Amino acid sequence: MLKRHLWAILYSIALVAFTVYIALDTFVLETVYETVEVAETTTAVTTVSEITTAPEATTTTEETMATTTTSEATTIATSEATTASTTTTTEATTTVTTTVATTATTTATTTAATTATTIATEAETIITDNYYSDGNITITITEYRENDTTIYVADVLLSSSEYLKTAFAKNAYGKNVTEKTSTIAERVGAILAINGDYYGAQETGYVIRNGVLYRSTGSSDNEDLVIYSDGSFEIISESDITAEELLANGACQVLSFGPALVQNSKISVTEDEEVGKAKTSNPRTAIGIIDELHYVFVVADGRTDESEGLSLYELAEFMQSIGVETAYNLDGGGSSTMVFNGEVINNPTSSGKTIKERKVSDIVYIGY
Repeated sequence: MLKRHLWAILYSIALVAFTVYIALDTFVLETVYETVEVAETTTAVTTVSEITTAPEATTTTEETMATTTTSEATTIATSEATTASTTTTTEATTTVTTTVATTATTTATTTAATTATTIATEAETIITDNYYSDGNITITITEYRENDTTIYVADVLLSSSEYLKTAFAKNAYGKNVTEKTSTIAERVGAILAINGDYYGAQETGYVIRNGVLYRSTGSSDNEDLVIYSDGSFEIISESDITAEELLANGACQVLSFGPALVQNSKISVTEDEEVGKAKTSNPRTAIGIIDELHYVFVVADGRTDESEGLSLYELAEFMQSIGVETAYNLDGGGSSTMVFNGEVINNPTSSGKTIKERKVSDIVYIGY
């Protein structure tokens, strides 16, 4: 009898230990499958004082150099002209003097013009609490109030799709590898960032990031957002096309959370449609495209007395109202975070009681 009870106790202990291990492996234990090589980045954000002060110093230096160059060149010209006058006619002397002096003047003018152009380019970078512009990237942050919820919209205009990127937590593709959105954004020098699709919480769903295929295991239920190398958007079903085919077609990013909110400027979810990953009236994150290289990053607060949150349909209605052609729902709830110029500008919360960021697997960002 005692032996039988002992075996029962041992079996119970083993079962509990196995259950704990499965739970830890699924939700806690960090597993890195691949480390991403990332070149060092220089943050594009420059202070206003740097923009205005540095060019003035450069102008003074360059103008002094140009004046010195002209003086030296004129001296050389005169010397050479005097030498030439002892062996040639007055006409030859005049020609030599004119030629050298003209060359010196042209050089000085070119140098000054180049300096002026450089200064003008630097001066084009404008940074405020809700605006960024540098000639390649323009971002405008606007707050909206809809459905008893504060919504943050980043309107993004790019000169090239290369500035629309994604990044993994800890520069690693894996399971339960997480960091705060703001931490990842700071490391990669993001000007603007939002949380991504939290790929690490799922066992399936295509993962293509910055033109690299990391996971090709699909699900017939998954509706993905494909961002191509030219910056265009497409909504696809994983049952219709493989990850390898998407990569061959020029996919640069594939985000797998969903669902699609707007397609061809029309709402593509129903009023009562929700998914297990996105419950009614919660914080939300979405991305949309208005036209070529013109995007919106959207984050809605929720779960607090100040902001109720949005349903999927309310989010889709809002995205349509700001003019998107295609819009896609990303991971929401406690993950929903927007970072601009190094600052978290929304109010991320999981419980509704404390405002703090949840660690996530990845971000979508704008930067160099």
